[in-house]
Amino acid sequence: MAESTARCRAASAPVFVFTFLTTLMFHRGGAEIAASASTSPELPHRRFEYKYSFKGPHLAQTDGSVPFWIHTGNAIPSADQVRITPSLRSQRGSVWTKNKVQFENWEAEVTFRVSGRGRMGADGLAVWFTTSQGLDGPVYGAADKWNGVGIFFDSFDNDGKKNNPAIIVVGNNGKLVYDHQNDGTTQALGTCLRDFRNKPYPVRAKITYYKKTLTVMINNGFTPDREDYEFCTKVDNMIIPSEGFFGLSAATGGLADDHDVLSFLLFRLTEPGQQPPPPESEIPKEEKDKYQEEFQNFQQELDKKKEEFQKEHPDVQGEPIEDLYESVNDREIRQVFEGQNRIHLEIKQLHRQLAMILDEQRRYVSVITDEISKKGTNAESGQVADSSNQQLGSVIATQQEVLRNLNELRNSFYESLKQISSAQHQGNAGGMGTYDTIQHFNDIKEHLHTVKRDVEHLVQRNAQNPGEKVMKCPELPPLPSCLSTVHFAIFVVVQSVLFFCYIMYKSQQEAAAKKFF
Repeated sequence: MAESTARCRAASAPVFVFTFLTTLMFHRGGAEIAASASTSPELPHRRFEYKYSFKGPHLAQTDGSVPFWIHTGNAIPSADQVRITPSLRSQRGSVWTKNKVQFENWEAEVTFRVSGRGRMGADGLAVWFTTSQGLDGPVYGAADKWNGVGIFFDSFDNDGKKNNPAIIVVGNNGKLVYDHQNDGTTQALGTCLRDFRNKPYPVRAKITYYKKTLTVMINNGFTPDREDYEFCTKVDNMIIPSEGFFGLSAATGGLADDHDVLSFLLFRLTEPGQQPPPPESEIPKEEKDKYQEEFQNFQQELDKKKEEFQKEHPDVQGEPIEDLYESVNDREIRQVFEGQNRIHLEIKQLHRQLAMILDEQRRYVSVITDEISKKGTNAESGQVADSSNQQLGSVIATQQEVLRNLNELRNSFYESLKQISSAQHQGNAGGMGTYDTIQHFNDIKEHLHTVKRDVEHLVQRNAQNPGEKVMKCPELPPLPSCLSTVHFAIFVVVQSVLFFCYIMYKSQQEAAAKKFF
């Protein structure tokens, strides 16, 4: 038994060793993962800079300018985009920020289209960050020997190596001349091959300069997803000026494309843990002094006007100025009273119309009564008089019922007017929102429903009244025909005789004329 126990311990010893090693490796891997997670870089803080950006709609003003930007050459701003160059030969255009950018880290998002009819295009589009505005020049429509960085979207293959369209990052210290013959490949700090021409959706480029590293990301324009970026190129340890101007330029040569920029959005990047400077710190001292001087002048003019007003109106001195804006309760009360006034005016107008209708009906009744009296005295037989009396009696009964209904409507309208007047009086005396006011509105609503029902009933009774069919005008006898058959036959015979005489006369004239030939 001792031997079996020893054998069991000897067999279980490797198992314990293996378990211990596995546990140790697991804890070590977890510690490495936690350490790598704790040391992952935090994203910088992004703040949108509207003074260095533009986008549609309403991109351009009425005079054709873009706020905070200037455009030169063949650039054409519109409501939703800036056409840097149209698809014409030998065109140059550019747009530049008016103010200098004075922050170290930034991110620019450019949305553009490069479209043309040919299989190849020219020359390309450029995004600039330079110490001075390159308004015109041979490098994609901008000046050469720039001090800063240029990201070129080159669409024409100058060196014939079939490496275009391409995206090229070129830096310059203000002394280098751009190498056009080799498409800038000898001076490129980073490049990638991307076809950005004639895409179904706009192409997007995200250019980030953060901690001396320039990164270019591209959305190829195959999907509508705006965040579908892919890596293009990256330049480490790149030092560019801390102050400069952003610009966009384009140029065409023997071939031509439309170079359209839909938006340019600039963001300031701030390292985590650091607060971005306030917007007031970005204003130069000269502009601050200018704005302060204008404010002081305005304040002095305002004080002078106050003094003049107090001299002209000594009664209002020392009184608090009332609030120029009405409160929410005042606005609701005003709206309620305006609605009551409109209802009051409408009911008054209906009351006048009903009075006119009553006068008309009374006149009709009097006329019919006179007719009945005349018919009764001048009737030749008793039967005719009885039938006419019955018909006229039905008409009179109908008219009297109409008069009664109209009187009821008039009384209803009069009651409604009284209710509205009392509601307005109570609202002016004790304010709105009480139970009595609500009850008055309910009564007005009931009266209006009663008026509507009575009017519908009156219309139906008038439509079903058979007495109206009796009073009809006699039909006119048929008029005799203006042209009889005999007259028409004589006219045709005379016209035929005249026609034949004319034909014979013309034939004789033609025969006499032929004798001379």
